[in-house]
Amino acid sequence: MERNAGKTNVAVIGAGPAGLMAAEAAARAGALVRIFDRMPSPARKFLMAGKSGLNITHVEAGTRTPYGCPPLMPMVDAFGPEAIRDWMADLGQASFTGSTGRIFPKAMKASPLLRAWLSRLDGLGVTLDRRAEWTGWSEDALTFADGTRVTQDATVLALGGASWRRLGSDGGWTARMPEHVTPFASANVGFVVDWSDHMTRHFGAPVKNTGLIVGGITHRGEFTLSARGLEGGGIYPLTPQLRNGAALALDLKPDLTEAEVRARLARRGKASLSTHLRKAPRLSAVQIALLQEFARPLPDDLAPILKHLPVPLRGPRPMDEAISTAGGLRWDAVDDTLMLRDRPGTFAAGEMLDWEAPTGGYLLTACLATGRWAGRHAAAWAQR
Repeated sequence: MERNAGKTNVAVIGAGPAGLMAAEAAARAGALVRIFDRMPSPARKFLMAGKSGLNITHVEAGTRTPYGCPPLMPMVDAFGPEAIRDWMADLGQASFTGSTGRIFPKAMKASPLLRAWLSRLDGLGVTLDRRAEWTGWSEDALTFADGTRVTQDATVLALGGASWRRLGSDGGWTARMPEHVTPFASANVGFVVDWSDHMTRHFGAPVKNTGLIVGGITHRGEFTLSARGLEGGGIYPLTPQLRNGAALALDLKPDLTEAEVRARLARRGKASLSTHLRKAPRLSAVQIALLQEFARPLPDDLAPILKHLPVPLRGPRPMDEAISTAGGLRWDAVDDTLMLRDRPGTFAAGEMLDWEAPTGGYLLTACLATGRWAGRHAAAWAQR
C-alpha cells in the first residue's frame, strides 16, 4: 500500500557526488531539499575512488576539452578546477597540485571531505533518506520500492553509470527511459590479452618508457601487465578508440628513430640475443618478454618491430571492472538547463549523462559541475 511522505521543493535521486552537489546548490538557492539513495550509506563510489588518493580535479579540466562533449563545457567552465578548490577550502579541506596537474585534497582520502560535506548539507536543512530505492513515477509523484510516494516541485536525477554495481551504480534506471539512452560501454578499463605461459612471471610488472600507438599516434604512459591483459593509466585514456576496434602497437624505444635503433642493434658481437637487447637498445626485461610474446619468430631486422610491435587485444574487460562508463542519457533528451524535455521539472546530472571522461580528475569535475548546474536550475523551477 502506498504511503505519502509529504512534499518537498526539490527531490534528488542519488547520493553520489553529482547528487550531493545538486542538493547543495538547490538548498543554497533557498529550496527545501530531500535526497533519496538506495544504498545504506551515501557516496560509496566516491569513497572507493579516494582510497588510493582522491584525485578530484585537474588543472586542465577547465582549459581544454578532454570530454569531447561540447554541451558539457559551459557547466565545467562555470565550476572548474579553481572553483572546486575554493569549494573544498570552504569545507576545511586544503588541496595541492601534483606533478602531472592532478589535484588532491591534502588529506588524500575522500572520507574527511565527505564528512564535512554531509555536515554542511545537514546545516542547510537537506535530509537524506537511505535504502530508498526509486522505482519511477506515478503521475507527478516519485515512487519508491517500499511504497512511499513523494510529491515535489522539481527533481534531480543523479543515478550514475553502470560500473561498480556493488557500490550502487548498475544502470538499472535506463529501463525507465530506454528511448532516450545510448547503451553503456566500459570506459577507463583494462583490455584482455591471451598470454602464453612464459609471461606469468611478468604479471604485475610496470611497462615504462614505451609508446602506445593507436591510429598512427604515439601516446606516452605507463601501464601494467596482469593475468587478464593490460591495465593502468597509460591504457585507460585510449579506451574509446580501442573499444571501437582500433589496433594497438607498442614503440619499445619511443625516444629513438628506427635508424638509431638499427645502428645500436648492429653492434652485437658474441652476446646472446637477450643480453644484446638489454645492453644495446637497453630494453627492460618486460619489454624483451613482450617482444618475444608478440613477434616470434623474430625477424633478422628487429628495428621495425621494436618501433611498432602489434599487440592483439580481445576487447575490454567487463563493464563492472571499469572505472567509469560511456553512454547514458542522450543530450537531445535534455535542454540547456539539463531538464528532461518530455518531463518538465525533472533534471539530470552526473555520470548518467552521455559523456566520457579520461582519468585524472575529469570524471569528478564533470559530476560536480553538472550536479551544481542541475541543482540551481531545479531550485529556480521549484520557485516559479
